[in-house]
Amino acid sequence: MKIVFLLRHAKSSWDHGLLSDHERPLAPRGVNAASVVGAHMREAGYLPDLVLCSTATRTRETLELVLSELDAEAHVEWDEGIYLAAPEHLLEVLQTAPDTAESILMVGHNPGAGMLADALCGEGPTDQLRLMATKFPTAGLAIIELRVDRWEEVRVGCGTLREFTRPRDIT
Repeated sequence: MKIVFLLRHAKSSWDHGLLSDHERPLAPRGVNAASVVGAHMREAGYLPDLVLCSTATRTRETLELVLSELDAEAHVEWDEGIYLAAPEHLLEVLQTAPDTAESILMVGHNPGAGMLADALCGEGPTDQLRLMATKFPTAGLAIIELRVDRWEEVRVGCGTLREFTRPRDIT
């Protein structure tokens, strides 16, 4: 069994009109939310072996804050292809991950991250599945157990949603 933690970046700032979308930083609310999610992951024992992260500033900042709360070492791979990627591409990224990683934290963007989470989950608590499918908010985190032994075996519907958490659910 493999586990994927799908995390949408925290709330970004629109205060810097001259910056490209890729370069937008986190808003103060996003900084707080990312730290809250990281602390929740630590307390729940959700520690990734590998991190796959978009190269956008807001995802990098989100990850930095989450990792600072985890108190754990994880190998990080920056992947420009995760930036605003479609769920099909995100699935391909997971399928090419090394099998030495039992758990992966993928930090990305919507709509791709939310759509991938929804597509992977064939089972799980109905209320959380419905909530996740309705809106995957900034700093939303889906923990999905995948019924596979190798990442290349990951397919639509092969997962069970263990938990879907929004920052407002934690604070």
